[in-house]
Amino acid sequence: MIKKKVLDPNRIRCIERGFSFIPHRFLTDGFLSSLDQRELLLYFFLVLASDRQGLSFYSYEAICFLLQLSADDYIGARDGLIEKDLIAFDGTLFQVLDLPAKPQTGAGREASLHQYKLRHRIGQTRQGDGRG
Repeated sequence: MIKKKVLDPNRIRCIERGFSFIPHRFLTDGFLSSLDQRELLLYFFLVLASDRQGLSFYSYEAICFLLQLSADDYIGARDGLIEKDLIAFDGTLFQVLDLPAKPQTGAGREASLHQYKLRHRIGQTRQGDGRG
């Protein structure tokens, strides 16, 4: 087991006014890898913006401005997070939800991963035969 030590004891972080929390199983149970970049960006923003109950009420205009997202990208990310059961939204108020038992991956995400692997293999093949 790795023994940890504080590297800079004068800069240990603490929670002051706001409250942001992402459980470690967001990484270890595959939630991180189940999201695309826009979904991750919006999810992390909502975690940062929310209170202890996961509630925040930023407008879509403010979110798009702060995250530099188009309206379509915002809507896609928001709907993706809702479908994956990570957030609730009532048209005004967001709630970051407690993580479900396991991540829900969409068919689109799996297809993208398959395409990435295929392109990677093709690239390796081309490099191996001198054409890459």
